[in-house]
Amino acid sequence: MTLTVSAAVAAALALLVTAPAFAETAPAADTTTITLDFATTAPTGKVMVALFNSEAAYSGGAPVAQAMVDVAAGQHSAVFADLPAGDYAAKTFHDVDGDGKMNTNPFGMPTEPFAFSNNARGNMGPARWDAAHFAASGAVVQTIQLR
Repeated sequence: MTLTVSAAVAAALALLVTAPAFAETAPAADTTTITLDFATTAPTGKVMVALFNSEAAYSGGAPVAQAMVDVAAGQHSAVFADLPAGDYAAKTFHDVDGDGKMNTNPFGMPTEPFAFSNNARGNMGPARWDAAHFAASGAVVQTIQLR
C-alpha cells in the first residue's frame, strides 16, 4: 500500500512541477485579432497591407505585420491574430495590375487605389498617425475603402 501512495504522491508532484510549462503554452487571454475588410473597385490584383504598432514605425520604420489579399481569387480581408493590445495603423494599396508595386504618375502621385486605417486621408502625402491609428483590444474589425 505504501508503494501505491508513494507512486500517487510522485505523480501529483510531477504534475505540479510541469503545470507551469502547460500554462506557458496556453494562448494568452488578452491577445488581439485585427480584421481589415477591403472595399475595392477592381476585381483583379492584390491588396498589399502593412500594419504598424507605433508612430515611429508608421512614419518610416518596419511594420509589425504584413499581408497580401488576393482580390482576383475572391479574398477581401486580412486577419492579423495574436497581437498584443495597443494602438495600430495600416497602410494599404491595391496592386490592380499585379506588378508588385504601387504605380505612380511622373509627379509621384499614386495611380492605383490606396487607403489607410480609419479611412483617414492624407494631405499631399500619407495620412498622419493621429488620423489613422486606432486602439485595438480583443477582436477589432475595420472596413477600408480603397480609392
